[in-house]
Amino acid sequence: MSEQGEIADLGGGCFWCLEAVYLRLKGVSAVVSGYQGGARPNPSYEQVCSGATGHAEVVRVTFDPATISYADLLRVFFTIHDPTQLNRQGNDVGTQYRSVIFTHSDAQAATARAVVEEIVAAKLYDGAIVTQILPAPVFYPAEAYHQDYFTNNPGQGYCRAVVAPKVAKFRKYFADWWRD
Repeated sequence: MSEQGEIADLGGGCFWCLEAVYLRLKGVSAVVSGYQGGARPNPSYEQVCSGATGHAEVVRVTFDPATISYADLLRVFFTIHDPTQLNRQGNDVGTQYRSVIFTHSDAQAATARAVVEEIVAAKLYDGAIVTQILPAPVFYPAEAYHQDYFTNNPGQGYCRAVVAPKVAKFRKYFADWWRD
């Protein structure tokens, strides 16, 4: 746990989508887009996009567990991306877009497995959940222009076509958790 709260590291496709949702979630104090899970130290966006580094695009979410639980953060995660798509989300294809939860403790890993079991039992998806649950490796923040991307670039094509619908879906299903 950090001074500001607990940390969750999540990868579910392009980090712009996840960041846009988690920045609007009650109980979240910070979201940083970055890279995790690869071999190259301090990779660039271009290197990660090539697929050669092994890193995934992720967000590091700092949250107050007294306001929102880690399990609820994961329930949002499983709603705003498709955890049945291996190494892709929609047209974003490659291992850098894999569905992954990087855990910071045994308790987080157990919670992640329990939430996956809950989703499987509820039959929310037709396919198998392919989300990896792994111990958190080194986190590398993405370049400054990636931070708060949706807020800073709402008219950009990808933001209009992909990010905005995910934010709208979050707001629809989790209206009580929307930060005004």
